Amino acid sequence: MPEVGKKVPSLSGITGDGSALKLASLKGQWVVMYFYPKDSTPGCTNEAKDFRDLYPAFRQRNAQVIGVSRDSPKSHANFAAKQELPFRLVSDADETWCQAFDVIHEKVLYGKRHLGIVRSTFLIDPDGKLAQEWRGVKVPGHAQIVLDTIPGK
Repeated sequence: MPEVGKKVPSLSGITGDGSALKLASLKGQWVVMYFYPKDSTPGCTNEAKDFRDLYPAFRQRNAQVIGVSRDSPKSHANFAAKQELPFRLVSDADETWCQAFDVIHEKVLYGKRHLGIVRSTFLIDPDGKLAQEWRGVKVPGHAQIVLDTIPGK
């Protein structure tokens, strides 16, 4: 797991449109990488919409937004189309990205324990180093907090 100030792992994955995304290809700009449990669930939909609505402001600050979950590329494509998301969603079915950022932990849902993605966001600076992390994220206002952390032009 990368520490703040250290380089992030060189990861690659398949996005909802079927194309490959290499994290290293985004060097030179800020990267907001948010991990979420599941496409088309209420909290995850609200989080995606918040990042969508602020996306022009993220782009003004030379930042890319990437969503990551264990859903399939097809599920991501449907979710992105339905919510009109302007950013890419990475399918992490084998949990490579999740494990690299240590976001899979035991959770309790309706009294049952299971392993799931803990909603987390990571801000990567233009040099490819982890600038900040948020774990156990609560959705309301979170996207704005992340935006406010990125230096303005």
